[in-house]
Amino acid sequence: MPLPATRLAAFSESVIRGMTRLATRHHAINLAQGFPDFDPPEELLSALERATRGPFHQYAVTWGAPRFRAALARKITRFTGLPVDPDQHLVVTCGSTEAMMVAMMTACNPGDRVIVFSPFYENYAADAILSGAIPIYVPLHAPDFGFDSAELARAFAQKPKAIIVCNPSNPTGKVFTRAELLEILALAERHDAFVITDEPYEHIVYAPHEHVYCASLPGAAERTITCNSLSKTYSITGWRLGYVHAAPAIIAQARKVHDFLTVGAAAPLQEAAVAGLELPDSYYAGLRDVYTAKRAVFLDCLRRTGLRFTEPQGAYYVMVDISPLGFTKDTEAAEWFVREVGVAGVPGSSFFREPEHRFIRFHFAKKEETLRAAGEKLLKLADGEWVRKHLPARV
Repeated sequence: MPLPATRLAAFSESVIRGMTRLATRHHAINLAQGFPDFDPPEELLSALERATRGPFHQYAVTWGAPRFRAALARKITRFTGLPVDPDQHLVVTCGSTEAMMVAMMTACNPGDRVIVFSPFYENYAADAILSGAIPIYVPLHAPDFGFDSAELARAFAQKPKAIIVCNPSNPTGKVFTRAELLEILALAERHDAFVITDEPYEHIVYAPHEHVYCASLPGAAERTITCNSLSKTYSITGWRLGYVHAAPAIIAQARKVHDFLTVGAAAPLQEAAVAGLELPDSYYAGLRDVYTAKRAVFLDCLRRTGLRFTEPQGAYYVMVDISPLGFTKDTEAAEWFVREVGVAGVPGSSFFREPEHRFIRFHFAKKEETLRAAGEKLLKLADGEWVRKHLPARV
């Protein structure tokens, strides 16, 4: 029997989705896979009902339905200030996951090097390997998860074709500052590299932090490939609507990659999502307020457990330091949390290139009652006697 491709041995199936399956099996509260347990805005639901009765059940234009791209272009311009031609600057994809794969395969030839900050969203290393690129890992240092300028400069000295920047960051919740992005851009310009940004949490940023669109910075538009999605902003992770935004010469090539990966995103969902893209500015302010409140509820629960954590500046994830519990492997700790505590997170090692086992990532994109229920379960950790009784014997 012939053997499968050897490149597949370099990574495993998604740890995040694996933890979701484990949570389901043990009836634990799932704070592992980052999707909401509440409905999208009513405007989207109503638009979806109308779309199912309209003429939108066959293929849309491969790179995106015209009405959807036009609305998307207006929305991008509204928040970035950049002029966006829907026929020149956009490719609509099946979620940000496909957008990143399209960006990688558009930017990189097999054997090219790509800088990836560590910790990183688990898809990035897999995307590099599947596209034939070689990752160069640059650490983000806890507890604030900033990068060291000298380490980044040494990585660029290896002549990468691109750098991937997730902003706000999954899994750390870090928001890259304008100064940090300008530093990255200066190095990318000096070494003639692309900057591939992943920005699905653009509207989930906590005061006083602000999201800076990399492509909007001086001289950045021609080398920045922005990957994004509607999933987090409109609570529609299952709709799988994403996009790539870049200069026309890049998009002309990205369309080829997208066409042969998925042909196109779902036509009725593109039609319905226009209603979300046309929501007023007040919606985005309200979204920030909603997540600010959820963050406050969940972080208060964590404080009462006594465990240390890094307060997220954006997105809806928090990295919790579970080293005081005595586990040597965070994978065992994450499974213990599911079985004994009743709350599922993601072992931090799945995000790190380094041998790091101190962290579990939880998310708080849930109803407040769900977060309070999870908090009640996590409060068991504040009871030393309960912890001693329920820890595995070898810990």
